[in-house]
Amino acid sequence: MSALRIGVLAYPGCFASEVFGVPDLLTMAAHVAGPRHAGYRVSVVSPRRRVVASGGQELAVSPLREVDVLVVPGFELAPGLDVDGRLAPLGPEVAAIRAHADAGRAVVSICVGAFLLAEAGLLDGRRATTAWLLADRLARRCPDADVRPEQLVVTDRGVTTTAAFSAMYDFTLEVIRRHSGAGVARTTARIALLDDARSSQSPYMDARLLPRPGDEFSHRVMRRLDQDLAARYDLTALAAACNVSTRTLLRRFSGETGQSPLEYLQASRVRRARHLLETTDQTVAAVAAAVGYRDPGTFAALFAKHTGRRPRDYRAAFRREAADPVSPRPAGSA
Repeated sequence: MSALRIGVLAYPGCFASEVFGVPDLLTMAAHVAGPRHAGYRVSVVSPRRRVVASGGQELAVSPLREVDVLVVPGFELAPGLDVDGRLAPLGPEVAAIRAHADAGRAVVSICVGAFLLAEAGLLDGRRATTAWLLADRLARRCPDADVRPEQLVVTDRGVTTTAAFSAMYDFTLEVIRRHSGAGVARTTARIALLDDARSSQSPYMDARLLPRPGDEFSHRVMRRLDQDLAARYDLTALAAACNVSTRTLLRRFSGETGQSPLEYLQASRVRRARHLLETTDQTVAAVAAAVGYRDPGTFAALFAKHTGRRPRDYRAAFRREAADPVSPRPAGSA
């Protein structure tokens, strides 16, 4: 087996950590695999002579060359920033991505690097993912793509997209697994303190950070549902409280938010349950009851559907222990 040639595409404003994260982990894997393994030939490439990454870090780059895999890192893209303005100066990079894909070679984006792949036309008709916080924005920008915000890594016909930031390691571990074997990937993950069993970014999603969809009517419905998450869902009573018919309620709420009131309620209940599992010692049954479910099994199934983990597994991964307060010394003590 020959060495796998990987090029990381550096460009103005890209995240330096995402440029070097993949090569660093591959270097560790090569040490684990040993000198007899073909290993990896990694280069940082650019159509430019000079690249300054996000934070003002100047990067040493090589000219574009033929590689087996081209990796496109992400860049700073806060929810309010103008995507068109951010991508407009990156025409040379978009052309390089398109040319690499047209040659039949693999392309990978890290985080919001997916927006560059979309600009190159590579996501049309393909499944894709990106950072969950910006997945809806990618879907609106590239309506012909099947954007799956819950997934960590998506590969569709030679084009791979990954979720936010640390998902570059999930992708790289998969490369190591395929090129060097499962044992090397597992050992590399252990050395680097990486979770090599992640399958979804759903547990990390926080709806409070997302723009709240809908107009005043749907917001009024949301407020009523949020007032008592443990109350039984009663569509007729909800419609009466909003002075509309059930049919009108469903039509208007769905039209404004893209979901039903029940789907919104279930998501709110899961969000509250996540908080309780992270911050309290309540049993799973008590948490289920607190958010309106008498049957812990039904609750666990719904929770797993939304987060990708059963409640006990979620608590084990995300439990936030309160810091032990420093006991004050008694007056006069040494």
